[in-house]
Amino acid sequence: MDREIILADFQACTGIDNIAEAITLLELNNWDLVAAINGVIPQENGILQSNFSSDVSEASVYGPSNQTEAADAAAGGSAPHSSSLPSSSSSPSPSASAFCPINSSARHIIERQPRMLNFRVEYRQRTVELVLEESNTVGEIKQLLETELGVPVSKMQLKGWKGGDVSDSMVLRSLHLPKNISLYVLTPDIAPAASTSKNSAHSESLNQNYLLVISHHEAQREYSLNFPGSRTIQEVKRNISDLTNIPVRHQRWEGWPASASDDSMTLAGCGISYPCHHLSVCRRSLPANAQEPTEECADVHMVSDSEGDDFEDASDFVVDDSEMFGMGSSSCRKAPMMPENSENEADALLHFTAEFSSRYGENHPMFFIGSLEAASQEAFYGKARERKLLAIYLHNDDSVLSNVFCSQMLCADSIVSYLGQNFITWAWDITKEANKSRLLTICTRHFGSVVTQTIRTYKTDQFPLLLIVMGKRTSNEVLNVIQGNTTVDELMMRLMGAMEIFTAQQQEDIKDEDEREAREMVKREQDEAYRLSLEADRKKREAQEREEAEMVRLEQMRKEQEEEKEAIRLSLEQALPPEPSEDSREQISKLRIRTPSGEFVERRFLCSCKLQVLFDFVASKGFPFDEFKLLTTFPRRNITQLDPGSTLLEAKLYPQETLFLEARE
Repeated sequence: MDREIILADFQACTGIDNIAEAITLLELNNWDLVAAINGVIPQENGILQSNFSSDVSEASVYGPSNQTEAADAAAGGSAPHSSSLPSSSSSPSPSASAFCPINSSARHIIERQPRMLNFRVEYRQRTVELVLEESNTVGEIKQLLETELGVPVSKMQLKGWKGGDVSDSMVLRSLHLPKNISLYVLTPDIAPAASTSKNSAHSESLNQNYLLVISHHEAQREYSLNFPGSRTIQEVKRNISDLTNIPVRHQRWEGWPASASDDSMTLAGCGISYPCHHLSVCRRSLPANAQEPTEECADVHMVSDSEGDDFEDASDFVVDDSEMFGMGSSSCRKAPMMPENSENEADALLHFTAEFSSRYGENHPMFFIGSLEAASQEAFYGKARERKLLAIYLHNDDSVLSNVFCSQMLCADSIVSYLGQNFITWAWDITKEANKSRLLTICTRHFGSVVTQTIRTYKTDQFPLLLIVMGKRTSNEVLNVIQGNTTVDELMMRLMGAMEIFTAQQQEDIKDEDEREAREMVKREQDEAYRLSLEADRKKREAQEREEAEMVRLEQMRKEQEEEKEAIRLSLEQALPPEPSEDSREQISKLRIRTPSGEFVERRFLCSCKLQVLFDFVASKGFPFDEFKLLTTFPRRNITQLDPGSTLLEAKLYPQETLFLEARE
């Protein structure tokens, strides 16, 4: 049976919408449908128990007319259509057939209620959600997006498909998509619209970089940090929290202008000096009866750049035991970068990208939306000239370096641009142990146990990590592992160093690919020449066969004509009157006829015979009247021009005459 039918039946019976999961379960059971169903659905008393959606109950499966049979099946009897279950075993189990009538019934439900796919498409600052039947094509999705986004289909690139780029004519059903799909639109031919503001001066200041020179009193250390004008005071305080290990609520600041009354204000709008402003920070003294929050709570707060709690400045914050410890540690934690135990890697990456943008702004590397396998395919397995390095960003919210690395290094304009041009960037959050275990499993499958063990050796405070991976002919190689305690310049130099190694390898691959294509071109040319030679031989053979057939046809016609002439000659010979004897009493004319070959033919005729009899006699000798003419010797006369009804005597061919035959012109 066709595997697509088995897959559809399996999903209809089990309610598993994830195609990848369904295929995996079927492959584990060697595509034995009954075994796969029995492995997924727990059995009690020989009857399959299912969490199948109420939308497709047993009554709806069997139809209104068969509800009695469905009830009998649930009681342990055999269900209708049980013979249609495809299985490699000798006979399908009663429990499986009782639950789900395969093929005709299941397909009838699927056809009656077409499978709907939910698409979430991101384009710059917009998100479009679409619901389409799986019978639609990719081109129809683009047409709907053209209406929603105002982007022409011809300039639109729809990315995020798990198998790489697809054509507009591709039917969604043939892609075996899950129920929920996340895609994104690229428009390289359309420049982003420049943002406008009512106050042009303020708009320009938002794009300017401010140098904040911040003195940490306790550590007697000074930090020089660059921030864009769009960064808020609250975000600056959180970044300093990462550097100084002083939670925002315990920070005491000096140097902010009086106009900076709200932590939600941007640097451009709070009135600080441009391009450089000096500040100082220290830990606010706690009352004697106050206790420091738990380390877990403080650490989580430090890395939560998107926290929504709007604490007042430390100078106005009054510490109270009930307020500080009345909140559980969970209230300090913010939304995770990636949900735990997410079934779909693409959905997890979409959540990661959205959370990353909310914490660190929209100016960040373009994270690949899809599985690590799909990212590897995109980076390593195209044309040699189109290949790129793979950058794997591993985030850990429990590390104090995460916020600074993301905001200062990873989101720097130069890094974002360089990664976008030369790398496919894939990300994962390992804060949760389940997500970390899943990442290690994925890395073991794609890169081997060495990489997995390398990731295990790094401690939490060494994260985040940026793994630079290069694809090779036989395996993938990790060129570099960049830790979070780095600078923008060092990060750029290590990225450029990896690019140098990759470029050298890429040139070799391009050379090999060009040589291989040249060999394939020569082979194609030889094959084409051989094909043309065979075609010429075939045409020559066909022409020869046609010529031989024509010769056979002409020979057959000639034989038929000769046979026809012979038949006419015999009929004329038989129709001639008998030759009179020499002693006949009637007048006799003796005629002597010379043929074109020089031979003579003699015969006696009664003088009363018609000239037609003479003509028939000549024709019976093989000289038809329409091809030859009969002439007298002297005087020269053309006898064939005379009236065939006149007698020999009237034609003055008496008593004897010598005639000769001559071919007509």
